[in-house]
Formats: sequence, C-alpha cells, structure tokens
Amino acid sequence: MPDAETLKFYAENAAEYVQHGVGQRFPELEAFLSRLPVGGDVLELGTGSGRDAAVMRAAGFAVTPSDASPELAAQAEALLGRPVRIMAFDELDEVAAYDGVWASACLLHAPRDELTADLTRIFTALRPGGWLVASFKAGGGEGRDQLGRYYNYPDNAELRAHFDAAADWANLTLSERDGGGYDNRPTRWLWVEAQKTG
Repeated sequence: MPDAETLKFYAENAAEYVQHGVGQRFPELEAFLSRLPVGGDVLELGTGSGRDAAVMRAAGFAVTPSDASPELAAQAEALLGRPVRIMAFDELDEVAAYDGVWASACLLHAPRDELTADLTRIFTALRPGGWLVASFKAGGGEGRDQLGRYYNYPDNAELRAHFDAAADWANLTLSERDGGGYDNRPTRWLWVEAQKTG
C-alpha cells in the first residue's frame, strides 16, 4: 500500500519532479537490457517521468510503464505518447508475463514490512530466466527525507535478506555506489540484479 504522504508529494510536485535528471542515463539500464531477449517484454515500476521507458522503447523493447502516482503517470504519458498503468507494487498480480522488470528508485518507497511480498510478486511476474534490476537508498532503517517522502532505507544485509526471503533467485548481486537524487543530497545507492530461476 503506497504511503499517503509520499503520494501527496508527487501529486503536488509532479511537473517539477520530472525535470530532474532529464537526459541522465544509467549504466545499469544498459546492462539490464543486454541480458534480455531482443524485443522482450519489460515492466517498469515507478516510471516517473517516463525517461527510462522511452530509452527502452527506442531500443526495441515492449515496455509496460507503471506508477502509483496518477500525476506522475500523466507526465510520463505526455512524454511517451501512450498510456501508463497506474499501479501500486502490491497490485502486481501477473504470472510469467515479463522478461524483465526495471525498478529504478521506486521500490525504496515500499513499506518495509511489505517489501519481501512485493519482491515475491515481481518474481512471479517474471518469466523463467527473467531479470529484475532495482535501486534503493542505503540507510539504517525506515524514515522520511526532508521532503516528507517515506523510504525503507535498507542496508546491504537487510536488502539481501528481503530478496532471499522473497524467492529462490538463480543469480543475485548487490553493488553500491555514491550518487545523488532529487533532494540534491549525497546518497549511497544500492543496486540489485536478480534473475528468476530458469
């Protein structure tokens, strides 16, 4: 269930928020796409501005962009010229529907006590051999940023424990790097690559 205060922030700041990171490209996205079959089906969780969905579509992938915020979904629709699915993480109920799930800077808003179940839903929605890539803000326990947004703020060990409890992943790697975010504060990012058993 999405956090009401976090959704309120995105509702009130959607137009400004989507301007952040325009043109930014993640090496993790390129690596993710390289693992998928040509023209494969991708679910993007937390599409935000639709920037990454546009990159994936341009590369020939069949992308289903989604976001829990109707206001952000509207912004992404304007960029993509196609509908964006309004969906919270706990509403994902598809089975073996996608070759990949891209979840950049979105599952970090999942309630801490819901995250394992959300990862199980993603595992179920992936086809055998499919990949999930997700990023989280590192921390020592859930809380809010100065903008009022909720974050689960896991550390490396806790995040790995959520993935291990969620499903029997065939491959699971976790890496860390420094970066920033919309709040312009230094951020330690945790990136996870996980493959569904084939």
